Amino acid sequence: MDINIPEVVAEVRVEFERYEKALTSNDVVVLDELFWQSPQTLRFGVTENLYGYDEIAKFRSSRSTVNLERVLQNTIITTYGRDFATVNTEFKRPPSSDKIGRQSQTWMRTNEGWRVVCAHVSFLMTS
Repeated sequence: MDINIPEVVAEVRVEFERYEKALTSNDVVVLDELFWQSPQTLRFGVTENLYGYDEIAKFRSSRSTVNLERVLQNTIITTYGRDFATVNTEFKRPPSSDKIGRQSQTWMRTNEGWRVVCAHVSFLMTS
């Protein structure tokens, strides 16, 4: 299996950047589009465990639109062949939050294009 084929990494990066822009601007249409419409899709968030596309879409439509801006760091895209990828990143909320968030996504190429099939968001616990 080929790891990190440059053109596949570029494709996933474009979709991940679309996702990030939609997330910070609360573009629910694009957010819904980029998740695989399947009961097998999962999203584990800071305060919620969502099983299936319908639960994820319901969450998206009712989430708060306050404080969505964030700054990414240490984003790593890894592709496995031409149809599977992971994207992992850390984030901070501006302007002065020291709290570090973590996000991981598993992406799969579908007939409709690249879609998130599993996502996880958490915050690093500091002592």
